[in-house]
Amino acid sequence: MAEEMIPAWVEGVLQPVEKLEAHRKGLRHLAISVFVTRGNKVLLQQRALSKYHTPGLWANTCCTHPYWGEDAPTCAARRLGQELGIVGLKLRHMGQLEYRADVNNGMIEHEVVEVFTAEAPEGIEPQPDPEEVADTEWVRIDALRSEIHANPERFTPWLKIYIEQHRDMIFPPVTA
Repeated sequence: MAEEMIPAWVEGVLQPVEKLEAHRKGLRHLAISVFVTRGNKVLLQQRALSKYHTPGLWANTCCTHPYWGEDAPTCAARRLGQELGIVGLKLRHMGQLEYRADVNNGMIEHEVVEVFTAEAPEGIEPQPDPEEVADTEWVRIDALRSEIHANPERFTPWLKIYIEQHRDMIFPPVTA
């Protein structure tokens, strides 16, 4: 099986790099994150126990790295379908952010992330791929920060960063 090549910067040049190598070396690389909402709730996923980093931790709806040459919206739609069986939602680009986090086992995520949201109508429920996702849960957006503060060990480093530092970009406040 060919190794998955993702876009990463090596000596300032964006080029294809094997995904595991990018994480072992902490290379800055491209990523996408998707947050599927339904009203005032967001769909979280618990990462499968077989994942090579952060297994069993709760994360946003889905996230991944684009393949070399793949654009972010295509990647976001692809991964939402692969991980959760959710297709056909209108993705809304919310912006770009960057973070760096230790994800254990000698791995570093240093990501430049394109963030997307999508509203899921009633009746659309996830059909998780068990190789990727152990569980899913709809969580109230306004309660998520408190839950993360109360039980930080249950959540991925990037979800903690997203909610603590970028919540208003991802979930803009509703103005009357």
